[in-house]
Amino acid sequence: MAGTIAKFRQEGKKVVIMHLTEAELSSNGTVENRQLEAKNACEVLGLPDPIQFQFPDRKLLEHREEAIDAIVQVIRKLRPKIVFAPNHQDRHPDHGHCGELTKEAFFSAGIKKYLSHDENEAFLPQALYFFQINGIVTPDFLIDISTTIDLKYQALACFESQFSSKEAQVKTPLNSGYIEKLKARDLLLGGEAGVTYAEGFLSERPILIHDLLGDE
Repeated sequence: MAGTIAKFRQEGKKVVIMHLTEAELSSNGTVENRQLEAKNACEVLGLPDPIQFQFPDRKLLEHREEAIDAIVQVIRKLRPKIVFAPNHQDRHPDHGHCGELTKEAFFSAGIKKYLSHDENEAFLPQALYFFQINGIVTPDFLIDISTTIDLKYQALACFESQFSSKEAQVKTPLNSGYIEKLKARDLLLGGEAGVTYAEGFLSERPILIHDLLGDE
């Protein structure tokens, strides 16, 4: 959803990214160079460095309570209007698990007696939406990213260790045409809404529109 992030930033909105793992089991690259790649991608998008936790790669659910509590504390500290998380349906189980844990934390952050020792007060954001990393599903709504598509792919290009198809790299779905498929999905979704490029999102609750004729 980097196109949407770039659009938010151009509109002056504050955006913060949070990583639950360091992806230490990734087939290519090292934790150190991926940390640098993430920092560079954030710079492209006009973001601060991501919040980085160190829950073990592929063992998120073994640390379920700790991960939920960590997300709760970030939500209460930053008090975001909207939280985004990976869609539950994804090729990579960790992506789906991240979405599940965020859903739990989103709810728990608003419970006053949950983590009553937390220095930050209970807070419930306005909405939780899910973005699709792998594959394609029918979204509940789209965001036009036609003006920020270049920034999106500049940010993704920072992750050379993941998307490069150099000879020394282990072949993975990420360096086997993923970027091309992703851009095709952005193009396809945009065409569905009559714009050039769009990103799709899912919502588990109905979306309230205050002014149908004024919402373009």
